[in-house]
Amino acid sequence: MNVRSLIVAVLVVLAGCVTTARAPVEVVPVVVSQSTWQIVDQEIVAASQSATEQTKIYARGAMDYWRTRVYQLTEENFIPWFSSYWTQEWLSMKVSWYTISAKGEQDASAKRLAAYLLEQYQQRVLAPVAVEIDPDAILGQATAFYVDILQEELQKISQRHGVPMAQLNGRIQKIPAIALGPPPARDASLYQVVHTQPLTTLPAYAALIEKIHKAGGDKGVASTDTAMAPVAKRASKRMEAEMVPRGAASAVAAAAGKLVGGLISVGVAGIRAIIQANDRPDSEALIRSSLGNTFDKAWLKLVQNPTTGVMAGTLYMAAQIEGNLAGSAEVPSVSSGSGSVDWSPTESTNQQIAP
Repeated sequence: MNVRSLIVAVLVVLAGCVTTARAPVEVVPVVVSQSTWQIVDQEIVAASQSATEQTKIYARGAMDYWRTRVYQLTEENFIPWFSSYWTQEWLSMKVSWYTISAKGEQDASAKRLAAYLLEQYQQRVLAPVAVEIDPDAILGQATAFYVDILQEELQKISQRHGVPMAQLNGRIQKIPAIALGPPPARDASLYQVVHTQPLTTLPAYAALIEKIHKAGGDKGVASTDTAMAPVAKRASKRMEAEMVPRGAASAVAAAAGKLVGGLISVGVAGIRAIIQANDRPDSEALIRSSLGNTFDKAWLKLVQNPTTGVMAGTLYMAAQIEGNLAGSAEVPSVSSGSGSVDWSPTESTNQQIAP
């Protein structure tokens, strides 16, 4: 290579080094018009209403399954246990002790027997079913189901109207979904609700569930007074009536000597077994009727009550979201989305979103 060629090559390399870097492409921000935001707000309201209706179907199906399992285990576990001869003998002993220790209290044995039967019902029926499903679990699952649907719909709204997701996220940060503060940790925006996984880690959601539980009071399916009282009262009276002849028969058996006395005791036990067997159909019918009526009323309340039932979390958030968007979206609040909710949709804040 001659000197001239070398000089040319060096100049070319140097020229390349001093070439100005290409300027970055300027990204023009998307400007969303006021009318588009109004349409977006309308569609968020519609999405909330649709999600609520779908959640109602889901919650009703889950509650139907829970009721079926409770009835199944009542028939399989509780009624056979209650009606068995040895259980009746054990209950008779308990009634005897209740009567002796009553100290003149009216219906003391029936009340204490009812409490014992309710405890057994919890152990033999409600607790095993709760391992699979229970209303408290359905409450949480239904609320999460509503939020999941709403999150999917927000993505569709963003794509449908060409609104960047970052701008839509900024929008929904201003929409209250839970408003239970102060303190501020008890409040949550729509953005926080749909972006917190799992939902149970959100402090405002925990506060909402706590509020629902307090409003509902005792979450038990059946209470001592309403479900077990008729069953216990009937059983207690029958067992108390059996105490006197049973005591007399024991005295006769003791006086008759070991051999004859033993035969008398066996005979008395056989007679009691026959009496209990004859009483068994009526007792079982009473159990089914009493437990069934009480359970059905509790089940219906859990399905329908908007502030304490399994839809309470969904309905509360739907009322908040739809209520706060109603003004900016220029659409009326639709009852099908929020139900007959006693809690105001703007309980702590009345923040409406400016278009």
